[in-house]
Amino acid sequence: MSPSSILRRHRVAALLGAALIISPVIVSFAQSNSGLSNVAATTQTPVAGITAPNGSFAPVIAVTKPAVVTITSIMKAQPQAGDDGSPLGGNVPFDQFFQQFFGDQGMPMPRTPPQQQQGQRAEALGSGFIVGADGTIVTNNHVIDGASSIKVTLDDGTELPAKLVGHDAKNDLAVLKIKADKPLPTVKWGDSSKLMTGDQVLAIGNPFGIGTTVTAGIVSARGRDLHSGPFDDFIQIDAPINHGNSGGPLVDVNGNVIGINTAIYSPNGGSVGVGFAIPADQAQKVVAKLMKGGDIEYGYLGVQIQPVTPDVASAIGLDHPGGAVVSQVTDGSPAAKAGIETGDVITGFGGQEIKDPKDLSRAVADVSPGAKETVDIWRKGKAMQISADVGRNAEDQKTASNGNEGRSPSAEQGLRVPSLGLGLTDLTPDIRDQLNLAGNQRGAVVERVNPDKAASVAGIQPGDVIVGVDQTPVRTARQANQAIAEAAKSGKKSVLLLVDRGDAQIFVAVPFAAG
Repeated sequence: MSPSSILRRHRVAALLGAALIISPVIVSFAQSNSGLSNVAATTQTPVAGITAPNGSFAPVIAVTKPAVVTITSIMKAQPQAGDDGSPLGGNVPFDQFFQQFFGDQGMPMPRTPPQQQQGQRAEALGSGFIVGADGTIVTNNHVIDGASSIKVTLDDGTELPAKLVGHDAKNDLAVLKIKADKPLPTVKWGDSSKLMTGDQVLAIGNPFGIGTTVTAGIVSARGRDLHSGPFDDFIQIDAPINHGNSGGPLVDVNGNVIGINTAIYSPNGGSVGVGFAIPADQAQKVVAKLMKGGDIEYGYLGVQIQPVTPDVASAIGLDHPGGAVVSQVTDGSPAAKAGIETGDVITGFGGQEIKDPKDLSRAVADVSPGAKETVDIWRKGKAMQISADVGRNAEDQKTASNGNEGRSPSAEQGLRVPSLGLGLTDLTPDIRDQLNLAGNQRGAVVERVNPDKAASVAGIQPGDVIVGVDQTPVRTARQANQAIAEAAKSGKKSVLLLVDRGDAQIFVAVPFAAG
């Protein structure tokens, strides 16, 4: 199929976006039903002030554009609107992905919505790029997710069937393979770690199915976390990308791939100059594993972690914030077997410095299950190193919370902690039932929080159960009050509370000065 036939085939989709977005077979990636109402009026205007080497990007485009492809995902047509009471029908492709990865943030995946074809099937367009002359192609996982078959259209119009080699939903990456009668043009990976805010970039893809398009812009920011998963580290760009650009390359002025265009922030369904790309350094590692076929197994440690804020660092004696503080250790997990404890601050893993929880998540995930790694820990004022056998990722594992029934201590109602603005009470059988706690749960229940005091500012809520103060377990309201008072007398700027909230444990540092 030639580029011109693709253009004719999808021109209606580009011009009638508002109508299509509410039709029964169209998947919406925008926040509201009118998400693409302004598509027809959207234009990709050059970014003001962009300059290029020798005044033109043409030499870069001449090298990279031939390696960019259009990917057509073919799937069964979806239920018509209202079949399950919802505006677009239920279980439409990628809606679940959008909800999981972006919630209601208004950050759609820039892939053209599926259109119903004859024979009750739907098609959707995305982009990709060739990294191997043998026909190895990289794209986003959400471009091909749910497809019964995949077609690839080369830059010269050649259309070929594609085989899915491997895919990874967590990183939103997929590898395809096509067979051609000649070596194919390729692009090279670049070094995304050297990118700086303000660097010029080019986004290449097939927006709205109109044909391969190049847009120019700059790197707007690095390290964006879109709350899509544990590996978020997006490059934010202002080069316009739209539906259909998903999976296309983001290249630097030397023609090297430094990112994969993946998502946009869009209140109207079109580009508003806020796009996001997966960094090449992250993608290249995943792609190398996917090229071997199948899915990726991630390493698993078995800890709940949170950032070390300045208040947390002060409370535990660290001279600067950094690392990931362990708020809970899963029973029977590799972390538990290695001796990692609640309250430990993990500052290094496998020889890598851990600056924040994201660093630890990525470092553990990159390790093959079964590997033995060193873990650098700060525990109660001392640095130490232990060894841990990394396990397989087990998302279905939950922290054990059941136990034998035990007698509750006598209730100490109405105990106040005026320095922080807290009202504490002991756990009683009735309170355990109300909070759905295990019978052997111990701690001090937060009964009241003064909205003008430090505890409220720090985020302590009624119903929280304080189970530790400054890394020392507490079983009653009186013990908690005494431990907080001792922390205040010692001259500390803040006190570190370990709080049970719902199904998780978290550390909350409460500064005394704010009280």
